[in-house]
Amino acid sequence: MRIGILASVSWRVPPRQYGGWESIAHLLAEGLTAKGHDVTLFATADSRTRARLESVVPRPLEEDRDLPSRLYETLHIAHAYEQAAHLDILHNNIGVFGTALSRLSPVPVLTTLHGSAAEEDSRIAYRRYREQPYVSISDAERALAPELNYVATVYNGISMTNLPEPTEPDDYLLFLGRLSPDKGVHNAVRVAQILGRRLLISGIVPESNRAYYEAQIAPHVDGEHIAFLGPCDPETRNTLMNQAYAFLHLIEYQEAFGLTMAEAMATGCPVIAFRHGSVSELVRDGETGFIVDTVEEAAEAVERVPHLGRQACSAWARQRFSAEQMVDGYERVYEALAQTS
Repeated sequence: MRIGILASVSWRVPPRQYGGWESIAHLLAEGLTAKGHDVTLFATADSRTRARLESVVPRPLEEDRDLPSRLYETLHIAHAYEQAAHLDILHNNIGVFGTALSRLSPVPVLTTLHGSAAEEDSRIAYRRYREQPYVSISDAERALAPELNYVATVYNGISMTNLPEPTEPDDYLLFLGRLSPDKGVHNAVRVAQILGRRLLISGIVPESNRAYYEAQIAPHVDGEHIAFLGPCDPETRNTLMNQAYAFLHLIEYQEAFGLTMAEAMATGCPVIAFRHGSVSELVRDGETGFIVDTVEEAAEAVERVPHLGRQACSAWARQRFSAEQMVDGYERVYEALAQTS
């Protein structure tokens, strides 16, 4: 099939450090190309792929704030639709703005929500194009916009290449992701303080969350008990997860898919998470981690981590959330849509 992958241009594909949407676009483009499909990746010009790369955006918009982001985002989406006649299907991984032109496309446009339906503004746009085909990345995500035309649920996948094998852990707890209130970094800090354990924090601080970081996180960072490492590359991320005693995912919103949970478990690291969104679809409570409701319960769960098997965590995640499984799932959706168009 001739498949177009419309990726986000916030970060490079694959991302150097942060960039969940871009990571998924990369794995899809590489996996589909390896299976013999004719794949065109619409991404930033510095992206790396075995697929055909099409770009009008010279650099990632989050890395070069001097670039006019709205202009380049518009040109990026328009360029993909201008090429649509040469495709069998266009897979939108960029959110509502990629959906807004879908009725003008000569080929089917599949949109993966990637959690974007959690935003009220996005739901307004999605409702306008509710008849278009959508993929949810968890069954829980559908509750955010139940009126849409869902054709499948396809879990996000992760690359198992060079993933470290489960090992005897260090004693630190780990938070990894975007430092924002909804991600619950402050909850992770509180758990570490209750237990007197080390907490390593890795991720980006968006400008919109700078005040939150300075008020609720930075005062507790001493470099010893609580350390902020900044963003990290995939290799460092895997090592941090592999050696962590437990991964804390104490979110405060209905997250569609917590990719870092799958990544942590795949390295053998148990996950302790709040009972929100897709958590119950990713974590096997009492087997690959613990699902809790309060900070106090999270702290108590840390004490029960020795009862969990790190090999079992890894086996579960590698079987359920592999990149190959994700690619196969999307391939089936593409073929079904192409047959009905």
